[in-house]
Amino acid sequence: MAYIDGFVVPVPTANKEAYRKMAAKAAPIFQEYGALQVVEAWGDDVKKGEVTDFYMAVKAEEGENVVFSWITWPSREVRDAAWEKIMADERMKPDGDMPFVGKRMFFGGFEPIVEAG
Repeated sequence: MAYIDGFVVPVPTANKEAYRKMAAKAAPIFQEYGALQVVEAWGDDVKKGEVTDFYMAVKAEEGENVVFSWITWPSREVRDAAWEKIMADERMKPDGDMPFVGKRMFFGGFEPIVEAG
């Protein structure tokens, strides 16, 4: 069964295109190291909750939106080997300022327990 890396990150709405370009540059590099799929999804229908929500989870500030992302890997082993190489890859170095607030991003690795489709 596949392995999933999931991410939620706050991004200033003014940086949407810069974030998209950064993600589009990184996606083929992840695939080169074994990722099956890379998805970056801009918040479109994200409701504010009373107890918790995506915005609260990243402590989103006024003028920020939330990006929900995931990378599908063939296995945890492929993912673990890839991350070390990806972080060392010169192409992953930012071209200037990062278009998101990394210290409020959260992420994790997930083992699927149900897959359909």
